[in-house]
This record gives sequence, C-alpha cells and structure tokens, in this order.
Amino acid sequence: PKPDNTRTIDGFIDAKIAEAKLQPAVPADPRTLIRRANYDLTGLPPTPEEVDAFVTDKSPDAFAKIVSRLLASPQYGVQWGRHWLDVVRYADTAGENTDRPLPHAWRYRNWVMEAFSRDMPYDEFVRLQLAGDVLNANKPEREHSEGIIATGYLAIARRFGHDIDKDMHLTFEDVIDNVGKNFLGLTTGCARCHDHKYDPITAQDYYALAGVFASVKLSEMPIVGDDLWKPVEKARGEVAALEK
Repeated sequence: PKPDNTRTIDGFIDAKIAEAKLQPAVPADPRTLIRRANYDLTGLPPTPEEVDAFVTDKSPDAFAKIVSRLLASPQYGVQWGRHWLDVVRYADTAGENTDRPLPHAWRYRNWVMEAFSRDMPYDEFVRLQLAGDVLNANKPEREHSEGIIATGYLAIARRFGHDIDKDMHLTFEDVIDNVGKNFLGLTTGCARCHDHKYDPITAQDYYALAGVFASVKLSEMPIVGDDLWKPVEKARGEVAALEK
C-alpha cells in the first residue's frame, strides 16, 4: 500500500500543489540527484567514481546513504559554517586603517565549522558564543577551552585606531549591533543615541548591554607586534620588485 504522507512535510507540499492545480516536477535522475546533494551539503561536486557507484546502487536506501556520508563529511561544516561566518562579519584581520592580522581568529572559524559538523543545538551554539568562557569555566579542560574559543565571536569585533583602550565604545557598538542583528533580528546600534523609532530597543537597553561588555577586557590580539606584520611587508616588497 502507498504510505500515508499526509502528516509529513511532503504531505503538506503535495496538498498545496494539488490545491493550486499544479503538477510536481518529475524525479531527478540519479546523476542529477547526487550532484544536487553534493553541492547543497558540501559545495563540491561528486567524483566520477561516486557518481558511478550511486547510479549502480539499486538498494532502497542508496540516496539516504549518500546524504549520511555527506553530513558526516568535515566539508559539510565548512560549507554551512561559512554562512554563519559571513553573518558575524568574520575576518582574519582587524579592519580599520592598519588592518592588522588576527593571529588566533582561525580558532573561532574552525570552531564554527566543527559546531555545524557536530550538529550542535542552536541554543547551545548561541550561548557559547556569548558567554562560553563563563558557562564552561568549571568544566574539563577541553570544554573550558572550547568555551573560550567560542567567544571569539565577541573578540573579532572591529577595533578602531591604534590604541586598544581608545574609542572602545565604538567596538562595543559593533558588538551590540551585531548581537542584535544576528540573534534578535533587530537593529540596536541606533539606540546608542536615542530610543529606537521602529524596533523596541531603548537607549537604556543599549547601555545595559554596553555595561556588560565594558565589564570585561577583550583580547588584544588585533594589536600585534611588527614581527607578525613583517612577512606581509616582505611579500609586498618581493611583488613590487617583480613588477619592476
């Protein structure tokens, strides 16, 4: 007998298609299907050997095995973690006029990708980025370190000028604005100067958050010594010499 899918997502889709008097698209052929799965989950095409193996696999769970393999691939975390890194304005440099390197930013980047690969629950994903150092303070060393790395979300905030202690209110504004947009879907930066006209954020709310971030000292990793910058300058000099 035909399985009852009226209570599944496919059932709702089928009902709406029928309501609109439309015909669903024909099933994709195996070669197209495996390419779609690979591009969606890893961003990379399947190898010719993987395509041939899937085409010749006639077992009823052939496609399920493909999906499970792709979800278990580290490349899945890379593909989908990069979308979150775009949202949180990730970069390997600090921005502003000198755009100094962030020598440890990659740790946060890798943590995000690993979190996606581990299918970390979203609520835990959020909490660790905002307060992982506190939440995991009394946990075993590995989890404690992970909590600190997760707060790289805050530490990669934009820095202004050359003195880390100067204009820190602008760094806090960057953090608050990003937290509001990422986790609340609200613009909060405007409340630095006035109660927001459109979103329910007041200046009091803004400075309450500013007080939280001002109570801790962010990592000084964006302000690094010239020794870390010299290889970049050397490479630029070599390129300039070749161009001449």
